[in-house]
Amino acid sequence: MTLIRRLLDGLPLSVLVIASLTLGLAPFTPEPHIWEKLKMLTAGTLTQPIDIFDLAMHGLPWLLLILKLTVGRPARG
Repeated sequence: MTLIRRLLDGLPLSVLVIASLTLGLAPFTPEPHIWEKLKMLTAGTLTQPIDIFDLAMHGLPWLLLILKLTVGRPARG
């Protein structure tokens, strides 16, 4: 857990927000890739390796942002 916390401390929040809004949502039309891949995942059609890689590529900024906002917070007390 300490390694993850150190990794997250090294990533500025502003960079993660910008990455989530650009890479995480690209392309913007007709719908964001992450949304398309999540719909494929829930429908059970996310089977091609390129689609799985695409989900990982567009989902990573969001995952890091969520981790930074939750796990990366300093302990209270």
